[in-house]
Amino acid sequence: MTEHANRRVRVLSAAAHPTATWVTQAAKNLIMDLEDAGGRARFLIRDRDGKFPALFDAVLKDAGIDVVLSGVRMPGMNSIMERWVQACRRELLDAP
Repeated sequence: MTEHANRRVRVLSAAAHPTATWVTQAAKNLIMDLEDAGGRARFLIRDRDGKFPALFDAVLKDAGIDVVLSGVRMPGMNSIMERWVQACRRELLDAP
């Protein structure tokens, strides 16, 4: 999660092949992490991948976080996160 106001990035976990169960648990972990830090999120932007079940969105909605779907064929909509991921790959993994 990237907080645009202060450019803070929260890395909760990572998986090579995430499943619907895994991403739902990640949403729960995000909510707990925000509560522990005394923070709050208003929106979460996600893509339209099938691995995000309805329960993922419901967990976030219950916490007061509105889920915004990225547009179809609009890579610029998530450009900040895309650049961050590319920088991590280059600097930490020596990968293109």
